[in-house]
Amino acid sequence: MPEQIDVADAVPRPSRIALRRRRRRRRDMIGLLYVAPALALVAVFFAIPLGMTIWMSLHDWPLMGQKRWVGFANYERMWGDSGFWGALSFTGTYTVAVTIGLLGLGMILALMVERPGRATAFYRTAYFLPVVIGFASASLLWAWLSNVDSGLFSPLMQNLGLTERRVNINADYGLAFWSVNVMVVWKMVGFFMVILMSGLQSIPRDYLEAARIDGAGALQRFRFITMPLVRRPFALALILCVSGSMLAFDQFYIILNGGPQNSTITAVYWIFNESFVSFRLGYGAALSVVLLGILLVLSAIQLRLLRDREDGS
Repeated sequence: MPEQIDVADAVPRPSRIALRRRRRRRRDMIGLLYVAPALALVAVFFAIPLGMTIWMSLHDWPLMGQKRWVGFANYERMWGDSGFWGALSFTGTYTVAVTIGLLGLGMILALMVERPGRATAFYRTAYFLPVVIGFASASLLWAWLSNVDSGLFSPLMQNLGLTERRVNINADYGLAFWSVNVMVVWKMVGFFMVILMSGLQSIPRDYLEAARIDGAGALQRFRFITMPLVRRPFALALILCVSGSMLAFDQFYIILNGGPQNSTITAVYWIFNESFVSFRLGYGAALSVVLLGILLVLSAIQLRLLRDREDGS
């Protein structure tokens, strides 16, 4: 039987190298074709708008009239804008409060519905159901519930003996602030419950069972086994929660309209006023770029603090 000769061995070495390069180039082109739609979406909805926003921030950009190059004047003006820094401070306070509520209650609910049971599917659906409601719709509902005349909360507080008369929740800063926090937690806790539940379900049962046999209590198992093993889902939930809270706008605009006495104006609310109420689009674009930078720094810090030890130093 004649000896078979491999075609690759029959081709001279320089030609084989060129052939491998062509195959590798062809694979790269096929891969680019697969990711091209995603790259197009990122370019159209993120990269191009970001570039336009940075370009606008370097101009005096009125709604009508001639645009004028001002360089970094909008950024310099920001340092003396006490309204923006006050709004940013309030946004930070709100972010801390709502993040603790969302992740704390989200973890409790995840632990409750993580294991399958008779009513587990019902509870999972019930907790997640408010997530599908739009923020604007939820805010309109809450604005009606908290109305002092036609709402539900003020008469209920009076009938329960918590107050002597009807109280306008939206007229008091403390009540209004915590009322919006409760609404956001009710609206979004199911979303973070699902993220944390997926992390809990990935923990091998053998670890928890071995710790229980060794005498570890429930708190010890949660601290030394559960939390380290759900570090990555928890980091994802934390970043999403902080980023979403720093961009809060709908609830404070619809429910409180910035009140009482402009004490609940968030950073995005202030940017909205500067851009579309005062029509200083260039200055609003500069504030947007600064807020984006703050979000990137916060996300990097969170990833650094919550990174797994085996990921390196």
